[in-house]
Amino acid sequence: MTEKSTMEAIARLVPKGARVLDLGCGDGGLLSHLQRERGCTGYGVELDDANVLACVRRGVDVLQLNLEDGLAMFGDNSFDVVLQIDTLQHLRNAEVMLRETARIGRMGIVAFPNFAHWPNRLSVLRGRMPVTRRLPYQWYDTPNIRVGTFKDFEVLAHKNRLSVRDAFGLQDGETVRFMPNLRAGTAVFCLENE
Repeated sequence: MTEKSTMEAIARLVPKGARVLDLGCGDGGLLSHLQRERGCTGYGVELDDANVLACVRRGVDVLQLNLEDGLAMFGDNSFDVVLQIDTLQHLRNAEVMLRETARIGRMGIVAFPNFAHWPNRLSVLRGRMPVTRRLPYQWYDTPNIRVGTFKDFEVLAHKNRLSVRDAFGLQDGETVRFMPNLRAGTAVFCLENE
């Protein structure tokens, strides 16, 4: 998720001056933006060598860790905000990582490609897996190990006793609040413990 308007929409959810942990931070673009534009501090967590190097070049503090190994090194409420932007769909332990996000952050922000977006539904109706800007891979070479929908995540959050503080979709950098499961390519949730 590198589109500037989408990054800005996510950044607006983060309180100014917040201490942030960005799980699966990629090249550090979002965390760098938060530091520059919102006065935030914090760390990125990334596994890929090239992305870790990109973070360092941007001046983003980054820890090279495999999220599948867990986050036991962080205490409860260590951060104001924990971000999982385009990370959850790549994890085998997605539910555990969601609970960890809630444990180590006072607030969690999760965003992922919404598989129920209408172009995806149309593609499946035609008998093919979708290939879109948000899901740009063929079914056989995707790094995503799971797909989810806006509605699926609501159920998962409730199951894990997480309070949804805000939820909406993003499409072309615009916030979608009316029927986001159908009308938005990205699902965005702000979570807190109940």
